[in-house]
Amino acid sequence: MEPNLPDVVLWSIPAFVLLTVIEMVSYRFHPDEDAAGYDTKDAATSLTMGLGSLGFDLLWKIPILAVYMGVYELTPLRVPVLWWTVLLMLLAQDFFYYWSHRGHHVIRILWACHVVHHSSRKFNLTTALRQPWTSATVWPFYLPLIACGVHPAALAFCQSANLVYQFWVHTERVGKLPRPFEYVLNTPSHHRVHHASQGGYLDRNYGGILIVWDRMFGSFAAETERPVYGLTKNIATHNPLRVATHEYASIARDVRAAGSWSERAGRVFRGPGWQPAPRPGAEAAVPVPAPVSVQAAGGPAPVRAEAPAPASVTAVAPAPEHTR
Repeated sequence: MEPNLPDVVLWSIPAFVLLTVIEMVSYRFHPDEDAAGYDTKDAATSLTMGLGSLGFDLLWKIPILAVYMGVYELTPLRVPVLWWTVLLMLLAQDFFYYWSHRGHHVIRILWACHVVHHSSRKFNLTTALRQPWTSATVWPFYLPLIACGVHPAALAFCQSANLVYQFWVHTERVGKLPRPFEYVLNTPSHHRVHHASQGGYLDRNYGGILIVWDRMFGSFAAETERPVYGLTKNIATHNPLRVATHEYASIARDVRAAGSWSERAGRVFRGPGWQPAPRPGAEAAVPVPAPVSVQAAGGPAPVRAEAPAPASVTAVAPAPEHTR
């Protein structure tokens, strides 16, 4: 018997709209020069991505639901839908969400889906709606729950509740909360770190509802300096189709340019910033100029570069154009 659970996303839409309007008005009357704030084109892109994800998710859910129902029918286990089992299912779903989210940051083909959510250089409540159109990569992470007897409809309810919770953490208008909340829950402060592009903030704070998973598995970072949002290599477009597919296109270019099958596999299944070792034929005799002073990137003072004795250097191919 299919559980009769409410559609929490549908019921939350009025709250989404109201909170977004309140946040926009707050920036109008109480601007913060240090905050990312709102940009009309950026917000419109986020809204378009969110609306588009609703339609694409309906397409992806047809085969995914078929797989889930097949596994559910095969397993002899059954988890009844009671108030206390729903709490346990929410806890379990949040645990598997952590690993799904982490996987979508460290495996490039999965990152190609999730990068959409990080592609805005703003951080406000509309950013929460910037969702991917290729979310078919998420479902395998939740198969253990189905195999343990969780009905697919109950899983869908837990996923929706997790998604609704995360809406409010996409804001700069809320500072740090009291320490007990910050220790246990995912908060705006923690999620600002997750959306930042600074090196020390990259790939941190994957939690959905709870931040304790990050504390347990070594991926937590506290907010210390003001985040800089977006990607390490930002995309200069508001075209929804390009926002949805730019990393897939980058992967295709890198795979075509790869010199071996191991490199092709690395371009797809390793991390977004992975680089292959220089090929033996990459060395070329290049005259070394006289000693010069070069400015270290981001450094406060120039660094003296002395020419080495051998009159050759190793020429390494430029980095691929993927975004991180």
